[in-house]
Amino acid sequence: MTSFDDRERAFETKFARDEEMAFRVTARRNRLVGQWAAAKMGLTPEETDAYAKAVVQADFEEAGDEDVIRKLVGDLTAANIDIDDAEVRRALEEASVDARRQLMESK
Repeated sequence: MTSFDDRERAFETKFARDEEMAFRVTARRNRLVGQWAAAKMGLTPEETDAYAKAVVQADFEEAGDEDVIRKLVGDLTAANIDIDDAEVRRALEEASVDARRQLMESK
């Protein structure tokens, strides 16, 4: 019976580690895409940092990426930058790859 319990604990530990990594990748991705959007808007380094944090916070509004996409499209449009959902989604995908790579390299 201990073999089964050990296996169960190992699966639970792996699941928790995978969930933590997914959360960290998403937060890093949101920060990177916030920096991307800030560069398009021509923000200062201080404003860029604050904006990237705001994008990370926006992700906590609802499950999924729609809240982040809505914020980015709204802010970029308000800054008179011609952009659509598809371009923001592409930026999210690219930032996701970069975020995962950065986190893997930091280990």
